[in-house]
Amino acid sequence: MPLALLALAIGAFGIGTTEFVIMGVLPQVAGDFGVTIPTAGWLVTGYALGVVFGAPLLTMLGTKVSRKKMLMFLMGLFIVGNLLSAFAPSFGVMLIGRIIASLAHGAFFGIGSVVAADLVAPEKKASAISLMFMGLTIANIVGVPLGTYIGQSAGWRVTFTIVAALGVIGLLGVAKLVPETGKPPAGETVRNEFAAFKNVQVWLAMAMTVLGYGGVFAAITYITPMMTEVTGYTEGAVTWLLVLFGIGMFLGNLLGGKFADRALMPMLFTTLGALSLALLLFTATAHNKVLAAITLTLIGALGFATVPPLQKWVLDQASDAPTLASAANIGAFNLGNALAAWLGGTVIAAGLGYTSPNWVGALLSGTALLLSFLAAFLDRRTRRARGNIVAGSTQTQQTATAPLGH
Repeated sequence: MPLALLALAIGAFGIGTTEFVIMGVLPQVAGDFGVTIPTAGWLVTGYALGVVFGAPLLTMLGTKVSRKKMLMFLMGLFIVGNLLSAFAPSFGVMLIGRIIASLAHGAFFGIGSVVAADLVAPEKKASAISLMFMGLTIANIVGVPLGTYIGQSAGWRVTFTIVAALGVIGLLGVAKLVPETGKPPAGETVRNEFAAFKNVQVWLAMAMTVLGYGGVFAAITYITPMMTEVTGYTEGAVTWLLVLFGIGMFLGNLLGGKFADRALMPMLFTTLGALSLALLLFTATAHNKVLAAITLTLIGALGFATVPPLQKWVLDQASDAPTLASAANIGAFNLGNALAAWLGGTVIAAGLGYTSPNWVGALLSGTALLLSFLAAFLDRRTRRARGNIVAGSTQTQQTATAPLGH
């Protein structure tokens, strides 16, 4: 494994920790600033929206400098945002800090995916991307529970200070280990980056990302009331259930990268289909403690097994100018989170119960599966058309060069 992938994984660990740890310390933050829990929830929503808008914006700005320098700038932005959150004198200032930190999120993973793929042979690109995302999955196993514990015992400001320190380590790692490749290729101008979106496959990939990963968050956003009110777990046990979910994410990410290198689309078919089924089953297994824990782990594994193949699919389809499309796909993950959380809350508010978001998740993931069939069909048709053009061109050349008969 190139050491540069380790530096990218460290950065991903810090970003993953700051994204999710706020959920564990939200009551403490709300209490300190004297705001309600729903108001404090804007620290989650604001972050997600910052990722959606920051990913394409900062990626476009990065077309003028090398990818390494841009990654270093993004980690610097991440550090500033988390320090501002840690020392915020008011709720508004903390929200600004969260948004600043979120701006680095999508562009870091988008540019980092391109860098990671370029570090290895073509047949190992998905595995390299999964190794970078491994930092994000480990954050859910170690960083988020530990950050929550520190926040509850020593104060949430200490948590965000430590997260900023992780950003410093990530910045130094990128500076030391990621190779300098110079400015992006001449073809990667802002205009050419946008030209990648003329490819319907790029839009299909992002739609699959929104719906597929959104299916996971429809369930996970409301996991605490589901596990306490339906399954019968205590609130303290939910932390350990989230650790199991993180372990599932970690394993799914590694397997998703490995098998996507061998057969990308079959991997997507399998994981999205199994994810839809698991979310359907979660409605029933949520009534049993053991089965609920197993299903939650499985949902984490299947959900994140889709990340490397979807990210690689975007890179393949936008190969001439992949950076913006890659970053936009990262934004699509957070758009899916926001959409699924809203839909899940809607069905709960309608009186359908705390397990009803699982049905929403299954519907979203099932729709993503249908889109993956469409993407595979269009890809086969495109390849067949190109093959016919090449064959026709070859035949024409052979006819033109054949000797004339007498």
